[in-house]
Amino acid sequence: MQRVEHRWGTVISVDVRGEVDGAALDEIFAWFVRVDDLFSTWRPDTEIMRIARRELAIGDAAPEVREVLELCERVREDTDGAFDITFGQRSQLPPHEGSSPIDPSGLVKGWAVQHAADRLSAVGAGTFWINAGGDIVARGRPDDGPWRIGLQHPWERDKLAAVVGVVDRAVATSGIYERGDHVIDPLTGAPVRGLTAVTVIGSDLTFVDAYATAVLVLGRPGLDWIASLDGYEALAITDDRDVIVTPGFDQYRLPLSGVA
Repeated sequence: MQRVEHRWGTVISVDVRGEVDGAALDEIFAWFVRVDDLFSTWRPDTEIMRIARRELAIGDAAPEVREVLELCERVREDTDGAFDITFGQRSQLPPHEGSSPIDPSGLVKGWAVQHAADRLSAVGAGTFWINAGGDIVARGRPDDGPWRIGLQHPWERDKLAAVVGVVDRAVATSGIYERGDHVIDPLTGAPVRGLTAVTVIGSDLTFVDAYATAVLVLGRPGLDWIASLDGYEALAITDDRDVIVTPGFDQYRLPLSGVA
C-alpha cells in the first residue's frame, strides 16, 4: 500500500509492505496536517508563530507544541548550542518569508514522521517506510533485503553520493546545496561553512534530523561528536568535495545501484 501527498513544502510518501487498514493512512496524513497547523512558520495563525509574537504562552499551547519545545531544548544542550531554535530572536539578518524568532523546523519534521511511524507500528504494520523530503523512517526488512536509500550528490544532481541499506533505522540529511545559505550557525550568526551535506543514521528520526543540522553547523568536529553517541553514524561531504564518515558508517554502505 502506497500513498503520496504534498505537505510542508515537500513530498511525503508512505510505502507499507503487507496489509494495513487504509484508515491508518488517513490518520497518518491527518496527523501531518495537524503538525502543519501547529508548527508552520509560513502561516501567521499557527501556535508556534503566536508564541513567537508572545500572543500565546507556552503553558497554554497544545501538548505537541510543549513536547517539541522541550525536545528542542534538550538538543540545544546536547549540541552546546549548535542547534538553537531561538537564534532568530538574536539574529541580525533581515526577516524573510518563512522565518521566525522561534523556529523548531529542524526537529519538527523528524519528530512528526517518527510519531507517524510509531502509529503505523501500533496498528500492526511491520515493514514500511515513510519519506518526508529525505527524512526517512524505515521499519522491517523487505523481501529483497534492507531498505536501500540513495543520498543525493550535492553538485551532480543526476548522481548519488552514496547508497545505504537500513533496517529499523532513521535517516536524515541536512545540506546547503539546495537552498544556499539557509543554515546559520547560531554561535556565530554566519552561514555555515566547511560541510556541504551531512547524513545521519540512527534509531529515532526526531534526533537524527536535528543532529544532522547540528553536525552541519559544527563542521568536521561534528563528525567526532556524532561518533561519540551510541547508535549514531554519519557521512559528510565537505565544501572541498571530500567525503568523510564516522567509523561505523560503512556497515550501512551499499554499492551505488538498486535504490529503493
